[in-house]
Order: sequence, then structure tokens, then C-alpha cells
Amino acid sequence: MNKKDTMMIEKRQFYIGGAWVNPVEPRDLEVINPATEQPVAVISLGGAVDVDRAVAAARDAFPSWAETGVDERAALLEKIIEIYERRAPEMDEAIRLEMGAPVTFAREQQTPSGTGHLQSTLEALRAHEFERPSPRGGSLLRDEPIGICGLITPWNWPINQIVAKVAPALAAGCTLVLKPSEIAPLSGLLFAEIVHEAGCPKGVFNLVNGEGPGVGTAMSAHPGIDMMSFTGSTRAGIAVSQSAAITVKRVALELGGKSPNLLFADADLESAIRFSIESCFSNSGQSCDAPTRLFVQREVYDEVLELAARIASGIAVGDPAEEGDHIGPVISELQFERIQGHIDRGVADGARLLAGGPGKPEGFETGYFVRPTVFADVTNQMSIARNEIFGPVLVIIPFDTEDEAIEMANDTPYGLAAYLQTGNPERALRVARKLRAGSIYINGESPDWDVPFGGYKQSGNGREYGQFGLEDFLELKAITG
Repeated sequence: MNKKDTMMIEKRQFYIGGAWVNPVEPRDLEVINPATEQPVAVISLGGAVDVDRAVAAARDAFPSWAETGVDERAALLEKIIEIYERRAPEMDEAIRLEMGAPVTFAREQQTPSGTGHLQSTLEALRAHEFERPSPRGGSLLRDEPIGICGLITPWNWPINQIVAKVAPALAAGCTLVLKPSEIAPLSGLLFAEIVHEAGCPKGVFNLVNGEGPGVGTAMSAHPGIDMMSFTGSTRAGIAVSQSAAITVKRVALELGGKSPNLLFADADLESAIRFSIESCFSNSGQSCDAPTRLFVQREVYDEVLELAARIASGIAVGDPAEEGDHIGPVISELQFERIQGHIDRGVADGARLLAGGPGKPEGFETGYFVRPTVFADVTNQMSIARNEIFGPVLVIIPFDTEDEAIEMANDTPYGLAAYLQTGNPERALRVARKLRAGSIYINGESPDWDVPFGGYKQSGNGREYGQFGLEDFLELKAITG
């Protein structure tokens, strides 16, 4: 065990009004390292009164911050980037401890996502035309900050989602209250330190730790908050929307997914299957846009199953404290048990196990480690094909025609992402246009940080990243006369 894992980190304070303050009524919560099942930190859970204090600070700061120019906001983002990059090793460690991300993955994927969002937001801020004439002339169109924003972020890509919301909110001229996930709060607390060190004006950025039913509900229903931006489960997103409806505030949601991955016979099967499995299992399967439903053209179905079994058997599970390309544990005991329930249901429903299965990998009795699991002979109506499992579990479903593949891919309440593998460029574009999802990835390509991210249907509304994320935090005013 890493010596750092035995040191208890105490982070009971909140960041409100430019200072670290004690909660009104302290309520301790231990942060558990999912690799060791042992506490590594203790935070305090806030309540409605703490939210009131943070909202008051944000409202006090809003008039002056909203009136700042592009240069001043850009200067703050530049300073945050400088400090963030200097403290990147601390962020790597925070993410490893709080959610079990392997050190290599944290350093190469998780932490750099924060830099990516900061830089793309900075570019969008400098390029954005905040005042412009109306299309026919005669009026002035003006983009203004929407106001005080409540931001609720998840545990699976903790700093990615924090920065994807905080950066455009600051760039737009908004002030904000952030509630990071209470089970993975260390990266958010570190980011608050970075923002403070960068000289962010008092009250512009505030952080309150807490649970969804407590702090999250208080934020969503708060009359002093003008917008809610939430990333998490569809169930929780519905709750945020219902609470926010009382005050008719804007709500931006990035929710669950059950993303299809269409594999046609003319694809490079070896590389396509390797990409499909590694993408599904990356981050221990804890990504909302993971390609978890693999649709395979029947003429290559048997060959694909052989490849999938071989490649999946080579996916290593390992200690997050060790360097390497292995995957780590899932976030918590609760999540581990949910995933086991899905695997058991898949077996009971008649799906065939190609790899993995119930239980923990050999040699990992301690920690919330899941066996990388692949099911074959799945139908699109099975529970494991309908529900977001949020673990390293892939289901493989055969199809005969292109139209059938598209129909099954779209037969889901979700629409966050979709993937397709084909050697035919015309088919790639034709199919991509028919898939009902916010992001389409062809032949393993990945987008830059300025490409919009968000979903159709129950995967949410609004778009994040770059220019599109900035626009989410702006109100449009028309001035005529």
C-alpha cells in the first residue's frame, strides 16, 4: 500500500466568499479509497444554510464580475491554467485516492481534461462576439451572463466535469456555487485552492460539499440561483429539473447513456474490436458515453466473438497506485453490488459469457474490483442491453442489415453518443446522420475540446465544451431604438 493512502486528509471547510469557512452544522463524511476500502480523507456535508451563505456571496459578487471585460476574465483563466499545470501531480493523486483511477490514467487522461477545457474556453471567450447587429440591422444583440449558477458534478470524471462547467461560467461573467460529488470531493477542493491562488475575486467562485438530497436540492430550488448545470444520472437529473421548475430557472443536463457501437463487416475487425473493448472498459467502464452495446454484422459475428474473447482476456486489472495500462476498481461498494446484479441478471436472461462474470478478479479480495465482462448472444431487449451498468461490461448483439442496426441502435431512451466502425466512408456518413445521439465517433476517432458534448432524449439537454459551453451560460438581449 502506498504510504500516502494511510494518511488521513482533513478537508472539512467550504470555500465561500473568497475564504475557507467552517460549515454551519458540521457533519463528517469519510472519503473511501475504492482500491483499499479504507478512508483517506474526511469532509463535512453541508446543508441549506451553507447554500444560502454561498448564494449570498455569489450574488454580492455578481454585479462587478458581470461588468468585467473579456481581457480581465481571460487573464483569470490564464492564471488558473498556469497554476493548474503546476499542481497537476497533486490533481493526479487526488483523483487516484478519491475514485481509484490508476496513476497512469489519471496523469494521461483525467487531469489533462481540465487543461483542455480551460484552454478551449479561453479561446472561445476571446473569439466570442458579445455585441453584434441583428440580421436585418436596426437592433443590437447583446450576450450577457445569466447570473448566479449552481453547478453539480459527478465522481466518474471529477475534474473534467468541474472545469467543463466552471470555466465557461467564469468566462461568461457568471458567479457560481459548485457542489462536487461528496464521494470524490478531493479534486474539487484542490481546484478551489487553484482558483483562490489565481486571485479570483471574492464570491465569484464558491464551493459547498454535500449530498444531492441536501445541498443539491437546496441549490436547485434556491430563488437566488438563476441556472443549474448538472451532470449525473438521469434519475437525479429529473429531480434537479423538478426542484428547479419552482423558480423557472434554466437547467442544463448531461445525463446517462447506453451508447451503441455499430461494427460492419467491412471494418478492420482486429483494430475495431480492440478499440471497442478498450473504450468500453476505460475508466473501469465508468463513462456516460462508453460504447457499451456492440452491434455486429452477422456475417462476421463468430469471428468477432473469438477476437473479443481473446482481447478481453488481456485487459488487466491492477492496483491504481502502480504505473500501467490496467483498469482500477469501481467507485464504491454500492456501485460494485449494482454491477454484480446486472451481471447476474445477464446470465439469468440467457446471455453467454465470453469473458469475466460475477465476482472479483483473482487476487483482488480487497477493493471494489470488477472482472472485465463480455456477453454474447444478447438481444436488444435484455436488461443488460437496456440499462446503464456503469462498469466494465460489454454486450454484443448481432444484426443483418444496415437499417436493422440503425433501428436497434436508436431503440434506447438514451442518446448521448454513438460509435460506428466501417471501411466505407459513404456508409459512415449515411449511418452517422441517422443515429439519434449528440456525438458520433467513426472508426475510433476522438474529438477536440471545442466540439459540443451533450445528449438527445433522456441523456439531457444543452451542450458543453468550448464555444457551446460558453453559450449555455449566456442570456441574449435585444436592444432596439
